[in-house]
Formats: sequence, C-alpha cells, structure tokens
Amino acid sequence: MKLQVPDFSTARVLVAGDLMLDRYWHGPTSRISPEAPVPVVKVESSEERPGGAGNVALNLAALGVSCSLVGVTGEDEAAGLLQKRLQNHQVNCCFIPLPDFTTITKLRVISRHQQLIRLDFEDHDYVVKPSVLNDVFGQHLAQHDVILLSDYAKGTLAQVQPLIEQCREKNKKVIIDPKGSDFSKYKGAYLLTPNMSEFEAVAGSCRSDQELEEKAHNLRRELQLDALLVTRSEQGMSLFDALGHHHFPTQAKDVFDVTGAGDTVIGVIAAGLAAGMPLMEAVALSNIAAGIVIAKLGTASVSVNELKTALRQLHDIEQGIVSEDRLVELVADARLHGEKVIMTNGCFDILHAGHVTYLEQAKCLGNRLVVAVNDDASIKRLKGEERPVNTMSRRMQVIAGLQCVDWVVGFYEDTPDRLICRVQPDVLVKGGDNDPDKIPGGECVRQQGGTVQVMDYVDNCSTTGLIRTIRQGETPSS
Repeated sequence: MKLQVPDFSTARVLVAGDLMLDRYWHGPTSRISPEAPVPVVKVESSEERPGGAGNVALNLAALGVSCSLVGVTGEDEAAGLLQKRLQNHQVNCCFIPLPDFTTITKLRVISRHQQLIRLDFEDHDYVVKPSVLNDVFGQHLAQHDVILLSDYAKGTLAQVQPLIEQCREKNKKVIIDPKGSDFSKYKGAYLLTPNMSEFEAVAGSCRSDQELEEKAHNLRRELQLDALLVTRSEQGMSLFDALGHHHFPTQAKDVFDVTGAGDTVIGVIAAGLAAGMPLMEAVALSNIAAGIVIAKLGTASVSVNELKTALRQLHDIEQGIVSEDRLVELVADARLHGEKVIMTNGCFDILHAGHVTYLEQAKCLGNRLVVAVNDDASIKRLKGEERPVNTMSRRMQVIAGLQCVDWVVGFYEDTPDRLICRVQPDVLVKGGDNDPDKIPGGECVRQQGGTVQVMDYVDNCSTTGLIRTIRQGETPSS
C-alpha cells in the first residue's frame, strides 16, 4: 500500500462530544515550599487550548477539513475562551450553553517540561438529555460527510444511541472514540476506536494475538459494527472488519507525550474517509500521524506538510535506476530530510541469495541504499572475456527490483572511487574479506565524516560458483 495525502479541503466532518478547556501554567521551580513538601512554581506564562472533542476538531482543522463542533458548555468565561480558540482555527462552533452546567476545565501546572499537578473543574455525573443535542445535531448532519463522536465519559454522549440512529437514517458513517465498560450503547456505529485497555475492559483480557482477534471479531459482530480499531501503544494498531484483521506497526520514533494521540488517530481517520480514502488507507495514515504527534509535548495536532514529510520517508518520489547527476540530487534531498545514505557497489552478474542478504543487511544501516553497478567493459577487464553473463542494463534492472534498494546507478571505470567521492554516502559498505582501509572510495567517505563497513557474504554462494555448477550440470546446493 503506497499512501498519499488526499485533498482534505473537500472533506466535511461533524464532531459531537464532551467539550473541555485545557489550561497550562508554566514556570520555573527552584525551591520546596516551607508549608508542605511540594515544589514552588513561579508562574511566568499561561495558555489555553481546546481539549476533549475540541482537540479532535483542532486536528481536523489543522488538515484543512471543514469542521463543525457540537457540544454543551456552561455560561461562563471558560466557554467563551474555548469558542474563541476554536474559531481562530476556523472551527464552526455549534455550542449549547446550559445555565446549570460548568464548562469542563483542566488546569495543568508545568515546570521544566514536567507536569507537576492537574486540577479538574467539572460537574460530576452530569448527564445531557438526548433532546438537548438532537435538534442542533440534526440541523448540521446533512451538510457533513462523516460524523465523529468523541466520548470522554463526561455526560454529553451518555445516551448516544439516538445520534447513531440519525446518522444511519441519513446514510452517514459515524465513527466513535468510546469510553466505559459498556459498549452496547454504540451499537450500529461504522467504526469504534478503543485503546487496548478500554477494549479489554469490555471484552476481557487478551493473552495472545489470536485471543485478541477472536474477541475483537465477536465484539464487532455483536455490536453490528462495520469495523473495530484497537490502538495498542508501542504495538501499533489492529483493524478488524468483515475481511479479517490488519495490523499496523507503530511509526513512533521518539515518545514525549501521548496526550491527545487518540484524538489525532480518530481525527485523521474521519478526515481520510470524508476525503474519499478507503478505511484501510485512512487507518494507515492515522498510524503515521500518531507517530508524529506523540513526539510533541501536550495535546497537539498534525499538519498536512508533516504527514507528507513522514510519507516521503517511507516512500520516495523516485526510486530505481537513475543517472549519476540525478542520484546526486536525490541524495542531497534525502539529507535535507535527515535521512542516512548507504552505498555499495559490485558486478551483480547473476543475482543470488548472498547478494540479496548482503543488500538487505546494508539497508538496515540507514534509510536509503544506493547500489553502483560495473559496466560490461570493466567486468571483462576484471573477470575475463566470458563475463558478464548478463548485460549492464539487465543487471541494473534486477537490482532495482529489490525492495531494499532505493537507487541503482552505473559506473564505467574499473573502480567506483570517483562516483563514491561525488555521492559522499554516510556509510560505504562492501562484502567479503575486503580490507576496510583499502576499499575504493573509503578515504573520501571518511574525510566527509562517514564510515566504511565490511559485511560477511553468505557461505558457498557466489556467481563464479553458480556458473561452475551450471557448466557441470549439477544441482546448486540449497
């Protein structure tokens, strides 16, 4: 599957759920309070961000999605701040102010990038009656492609079934971030996205992947869901639908804060579906977005440019056989994106298991693998008039077909010194019993701060041996 970022500007998503305001107080701390064994924070700055369903809406808006947000607030300062912050990001706020309700607010005190305490301001056990939401929700339903319900168990979606029924009547896909130990209220949704602990609280503990698959499919059928997505932290995420199950390994490299990662996942899925992506591709894109957002501190969103950059690191725009000049351009571009370039060279006359293993091991040393291939004339000079068996173009075509190889380039001298010095790879790799200090191009690589490595070949596996075996009419050893 080769992903592309779709045109999100055509997507329209309606979000409904628990609205919250996240406050942050920042400041240094250098002493302990004489009143109690707690640090004293000198507050120097503060900020407010939309949380809960508001953070989901921000994730959608950051992608350029046309987003409307339905939920309840109090008639208080926090509600005004929440609406202002969201409108600044072009979110259409369809708030329902209630005189007997307090806008949910979470205050976090942070010092040196460490959260010291969180204070929650909310009305516990407040249940919003369906009649409060139904009219406003229904007024905006027809104008949107996908419906996203963000349940934080704060009462807004305590009685969610009437909203799901409205969506089904209008043929709208409704995806839900669920909460609680009873998922029966979400029956009939298109997609649920619980994390692993939320799933196990409903379906029971899963001691193996097989048990997870069995319980997930049972729950999906019981709730009449089109699909169920279980997010599994460092184990990635697993999608279960009528076709079976599909696993997406985590894309995270650095983890600073998982706050709001679930909002990013469901937001990107909704945006993808609304933009016409198949569910599988929308989930794969959300997995990449999650890897980006957890590398940020606090609730955060992902931009289209960040997604495109991440996708570029997985799938390059141009791969395969390239000219020397084009290779230099591609390598320079790879470095601008923080990628490590590996380079090797050889004849690769008859490709065999030893070659493939060696190249796969070389790719593991970095992000991009360049293979330089001798031309036919240089091989004749090195190995005799009967070689090569395959022409240069055929050898390059076979090498370019390997998944581990990014770029293949030809060279026409007896050694690739000049080419290697021009490309300047981060790591130069050769196989066999080569002396690292005598490998052609090695000195240039070291002078540029790179390294030279020698890797072992697979035993009893060589082009010369294969040719000998063929001539003798023997069966090659496995």
